[in-house]
This record gives sequence, structure tokens and C-alpha cells, in this order.
Amino acid sequence: MASTSSFRAWHCLLALSLLSSAARGQLSPTFYATSCPMLELIVRATMTTAIVAERRMGASLLRLFFHDCFVQGCDASILLDDITGSFTGEKGAGPNVNSVRGFEVIDQIKANVEAVCPGVVSCADIVALAARDGTLLLGGPTWAVPLGRRDSTTASLNQANSDLPAPTSSLAALITSFGNKGLSARDLTALSGAHTIGFSQCLNFRDHIYNDTNVDSAFAALRRGSCPAAQGSGDTNLAPLDAQTQLVFDTAYYGNLLVRRSLLHSDQELFNGGSQDALVTQYSSNPALFAADFVTAMIKMGSISPLTGTAGQIRANCRVVNSS
Repeated sequence: MASTSSFRAWHCLLALSLLSSAARGQLSPTFYATSCPMLELIVRATMTTAIVAERRMGASLLRLFFHDCFVQGCDASILLDDITGSFTGEKGAGPNVNSVRGFEVIDQIKANVEAVCPGVVSCADIVALAARDGTLLLGGPTWAVPLGRRDSTTASLNQANSDLPAPTSSLAALITSFGNKGLSARDLTALSGAHTIGFSQCLNFRDHIYNDTNVDSAFAALRRGSCPAAQGSGDTNLAPLDAQTQLVFDTAYYGNLLVRRSLLHSDQELFNGGSQDALVTQYSSNPALFAADFVTAMIKMGSISPLTGTAGQIRANCRVVNSS
């Protein structure tokens, strides 16, 4: 019975992803079917190697995709390096500096793809595929990724500082932030489930464990052990977003919210007497529902303001704009 249920869930997810991607304008899962038919195999193989080397990388690349799409749309602007005196990218923004990672893995995927399909595949599409494969390789769902994005020639430090939600955000602020990108409150709650994998720095959760009242006292005391109260002390110390299964993509994150053992203030806001309480409760006990909603929300997020057609470019090096 379990295998039959899994089979049906798989087909439901696939159908949802195909239907959703069909509605995403110029993006299509078959965009590279002729020009680079080996693309997804190359990305999957490179991601597998990266995650075998460091399992946390799956979470890092999922986060990288989110931080790209929320600034100028899903255009690989986050990958652009600063060039002293001539170009300022997004890597130095508050939400990104010394935090967003995985750039070397994207570089390796790009190099492997270029060796087979030179000048064809955008960095933006590689980031989208890497996020999907990172999710799958850590035990999460898969989906058909709509492709055909092109790469930006610009970046926005200001937008990265203003548009990426802060870990101190209220539920109202989160709903507004996601709504500004065309994502619903349900999408917000589903996408937040990505915090079932990965880690966060002390500076992001210090206020929650020392000053908030909606946090389990034993949990707060545990986390204080590696996160001193003093600002600037231990700021980069890491703690898992989901202590039980920190590198397995599951629904434990939502169970943690129910017992107020969320690492971040913004996460606990999803279960704090507000509009998302019922959905959090549903996700905690219904993995299939969470997986289906997560897939739908990821496809929607991946379709935020993509550059298509002749807009932008296909960067030869994901870190710099083509010279001509």
C-alpha cells in the first residue's frame, strides 16, 4: 500500500509541475531538448558529487535560488562578482554577505555544461536545476523545471537589501514581501519548509532565543550554548534550522513550529496564532500535501520576472557579464 501511495503521489506531483510550467509563458521544461539534451544529466551528476562531498550544499543551493529570484527575478544576478570601480553586485548585501554560498558548485556545473553545449545554457537555468536537484538528493520531491531564462547584465545591491525577507520579519511583513513577488501566503508557508534542511548563523536567531516569548525555553537554552548574547560575539556560529533531521528534506520543520522550537523568529511567525496555523498543522502530518504545495510554489517562484527571448545574455562565466 505504501508503494502504491508513493507512486500516486509521484504522478500527482509530476502532473502539477507540468501543468504549472505550461502556464509560465516562454519557459518550458523542454527548452533545451534539442540544443542541450544532456543538460539535466550533467547537472544531476555534478550535484550528486557536490552533495557527497558536503551534504549541506543541497540546502545552500536551494537558498541561492531563492535569493536570486527575489532580486530582479530569476536572472542569475546574485552570481555576479563585484568589480572594483565599475560594478557592484549583490553578494555584499546584508542577507547575502558571508552567508549565501555554493557559487563554486554553480561554476563547476557551468563548466561541465559548456564542455558539451557551449554558449547555450544560462546560469539562471543552472541555478534553478541545481535547486531542484539539491532538494531531490536530500530526500525531497522532484519536478519538471521550466527553462529558458537568460542571464542579467545588471545586479541590485539595494534591492537585495530591501526585498529579501529578514529573519526578524513578522507574519504580515512576510506575506507582503512574498505577495510583492506574486506569491501567496500558502506559497510562503510551503517555501518556508525549505528550512527543514540547512543551518543559520547566530546573528540571525540571537534575538529569537534571548528575547522572544514564543519559543520553548529548553530549546532556547540549548541554542544559547553556541550563540552568546553579546552582539558581535559568535555571530557566525551555526545551528541547524531543523535539529532532528537537519539534512533530510521532510516535514520535521513544521512539527518544530507546533512545539515552538523554530530557530528563526520569522519561521515561528507561521505558527503563532495567525492565518497560517492551520496549514502548518496540516503540513506537519501530511508529507504529500506539503510536497505538492512546495513543488507548485517552487515553480511559481522560479517564474518571477525571467529574462527570455533576446533579453539579457547567456553568460560564458556566471560571475561576470560577457565583454561583448
